[in-house]
Amino acid sequence: MPKYSIVVPFHNEEENVTVLYARLKSVMEQVGDSFELILVDDGSSDRTYKLLEEIAAVDSRVLVVKLRRNFGQTSALAAGFDNANGDFIIAMDGDLQHDPNEIPAFIEKLEEGYDVVSGWRKERIDNFVMRRIPSRCANWLMAKLSEVDIHDFGTTYKAYRREIIHNIPLYGEMHRFIPALAAWYGASICEIPIKNVNRERGKSHYGIGRTFRVFFDLLTIRFLLKHMSRPLHFFGGFGSLGIVAGMILSVFLGIAKLIHPHQNVMDEHGPLFVVAAVLIVAGIQMLAIGLLGELQVRHYHTNNHRAPYTIDRLVRLRAPEEPSLLSEN
Repeated sequence: MPKYSIVVPFHNEEENVTVLYARLKSVMEQVGDSFELILVDDGSSDRTYKLLEEIAAVDSRVLVVKLRRNFGQTSALAAGFDNANGDFIIAMDGDLQHDPNEIPAFIEKLEEGYDVVSGWRKERIDNFVMRRIPSRCANWLMAKLSEVDIHDFGTTYKAYRREIIHNIPLYGEMHRFIPALAAWYGASICEIPIKNVNRERGKSHYGIGRTFRVFFDLLTIRFLLKHMSRPLHFFGGFGSLGIVAGMILSVFLGIAKLIHPHQNVMDEHGPLFVVAAVLIVAGIQMLAIGLLGELQVRHYHTNNHRAPYTIDRLVRLRAPEEPSLLSEN
């Protein structure tokens, strides 16, 4: 069992694969403890997988995980985490914008007892208008809504204790919210400054559109953190208010009809009648949604989780000292 697992997702990074591997191997060999490299090919259409396969053919410490198609960064990270065996897991991007020489700083914080160590791009060099301003706004909102006091949720460069990251279900684009989800599980979190360097080779896969999607994810994470295990408390509260308000209006209209039996309620209080009916119906629907949410929670806790990715193959060089699985008794 290795002590450290380095998880790196790749998507069309043929120009960076071998360089990053060489740098990672050099740094981890200097650290001195046992390690493995989990290199995930997220449906690349260039020579990325071919190069990863060549690396795995000469180094038994490398495991290549090839996904059947491009599932996205969160699913690629989930595939890497699920196949990592190290006590400590470090995740980083495969575009060389994360410096492997900073890994010892992450390890030092893990050794101090922290469960999650998050990188902080304190001095960013990205485009000010297209990247830095939207990122700063998104990170501020994430910190406020998740109540986790860190500055940079967006970077993949983070380190985790294995038991923490294996308890966090990842899907969609939830990788940026791992610190918030880990805090919900009671994990201790800290952050360290990291360098923000320009991409040396290849083309960036990030755009302004991804920043806008983060704001929708913020609503999801806020709901999950507060009501993940009790959705009926959220929907039922609004539903009950709607039903009570609708009933009060209905009682008022009923009393008005009793007092003035010959009066046409629809002529005198038509809009109020419609509002009362809508409130009652909407309230019942909110309660029903809450009950359906409770059923989903029960299903979540009583069934196996389905992985958000499909693996095509795993490639690892068998170490010479390992006995052959094909040997006859």
